[in-house]
Amino acid sequence: MTQLSIANQTLTLPSGTSLAYYDSRAGQLPVVVLLHGYCGSSAYWERVVEPLGAAARIIALDLRGHGGSSEETGPDETNVMELYADDLAAMLDQLNINKACVLGHSLGGYIALAFAERYEDKLTAFGLVHSTPLPDSEPAKDNRDNAVAAIKKDGVSAFVEGLVPKLYSPDNKLTMTESVERSIAIGRGTSASGAVGAAKGMKVRPDRTEVLKRTSLPLLLLAGEQDQIIPAEKTFVVDGPEVNQEKIMNAGHMSMVEQPEAFVEAVQRFISKLG
Repeated sequence: MTQLSIANQTLTLPSGTSLAYYDSRAGQLPVVVLLHGYCGSSAYWERVVEPLGAAARIIALDLRGHGGSSEETGPDETNVMELYADDLAAMLDQLNINKACVLGHSLGGYIALAFAERYEDKLTAFGLVHSTPLPDSEPAKDNRDNAVAAIKKDGVSAFVEGLVPKLYSPDNKLTMTESVERSIAIGRGTSASGAVGAAKGMKVRPDRTEVLKRTSLPLLLLAGEQDQIIPAEKTFVVDGPEVNQEKIMNAGHMSMVEQPEAFVEAVQRFISKLG
């Protein structure tokens, strides 16, 4: 394990992009891919990969420009969600994994939606963790522009120092200072181009609510009771027999860190339905 990532493997995609990833390599169990959020890395999952590994083969990758992965960006410095989805599809092909359950946190959820839209045949199930299929509002788009300007002016470190405390619930921000500092340290491992590319990509992502409405796959929608970034009502936008809604109490936008035991229990309930 490194300071900024739990990746224990790397591979190079046909595109030339190098991806670092954690792989528990657990036999014939279901494969579950974890996609971290903005200015994070696979280390966001460090408290949950071991217990989840009892029920599934866990793969947690560093998205391009984050953690130990390379920094290539798309046109106009924009990493659209489809670009990350294509990275994941190529990665699964290279690992000879035909199907997987993909769970995405925040930015990772936007990528999981793009993946479900493009590569549903590669999925056994998927889920949004503190994420939403809804597009950015106009104020949110302005905030993306402000983020890009701040990163270019002052760098990633200053940006994540302002961003990360907002990801925790108000109480946890005060009582979990070591965890907050750890998340900031992880964020500092994001390249400037990676942070800019992701911000621009999130700004232009479309409404993918129809992806959730159309899918017949098992779907996990996981929200934090005190999430001030993406409130639960923006996550719980669909319901149905294959939809599993989980609300983590006493958690903000980082339940895998704030309430890891409750997070593991919720994900294990979902995984147990996959066979």
